[in-house]
Amino acid sequence: MKGLVLCVCQGTCPSFQKMNIFEVVNHFRRNKKVDFAVIHPQLCATDGDSFWRVLLGKHDNIEKIVVAGCDPVMQKKMFGWVFKELNFDESKFVGVEIRNMTTEETIEAINKALGQ
Repeated sequence: MKGLVLCVCQGTCPSFQKMNIFEVVNHFRRNKKVDFAVIHPQLCATDGDSFWRVLLGKHDNIEKIVVAGCDPVMQKKMFGWVFKELNFDESKFVGVEIRNMTTEETIEAINKALGQ
């Protein structure tokens, strides 16, 4: 399974104002480029940890998960410990920075991360 998670800093950060986050998620859903797509308001918050535990609880089925949000290096720092806790193979994780992008630019960046 391939998954897409959009993390949008609560939807209030000016860095995400040029894109329609719903159109981004729907593009990948409609075109069947991923098996699941979700929007999370803030993966770096405590409920983000809970989200990862639920999502990756049965991670054997996940071949790639793309998180589109802030800087990929920061993403690895913020999520790396929960990946280790759950024995999730970090090579299946791809972080994509989408701050200050338009809807079209975001779709292009995620397509690239998916290898499409």
